[in-house]
Amino acid sequence: MRLLIRTVPMVIIMGTIFLLSQQPGDTLPLPAFPGSDKLAHMVAYAALAATVLCFFGKEGIKNQKTTIFWTVLFCLCYGISDEFHQSFIPHRSVSGLDLLADTAGAALITALWFCNTWIKKKISVL
Repeated sequence: MRLLIRTVPMVIIMGTIFLLSQQPGDTLPLPAFPGSDKLAHMVAYAALAATVLCFFGKEGIKNQKTTIFWTVLFCLCYGISDEFHQSFIPHRSVSGLDLLADTAGAALITALWFCNTWIKKKISVL
């Protein structure tokens, strides 16, 4: 049951990303500043990475390097599938820069998670 509960947020974020990717490119309301689409990708995949980290739970804290690797790899693979999906949507295209932004968002949140758990370990030793 706990595994199911930890899976739900991840599936919700993945579904949200899929639904946003399903929209034709000319209908997406993005802010008018340069790079806003890349920022949106980073935020979406940072959220996905956060839910993947939650999925790993306490086991993820024990095996941090493995957790970071699998979290970023999972987000990268989902980003690849998202870019492939977008290739079939009107006014959308496959973009390596979008994939880079996806991976950067996932890597950023996992790095913050790693730093947070490292600091907590150091404080608990004191």
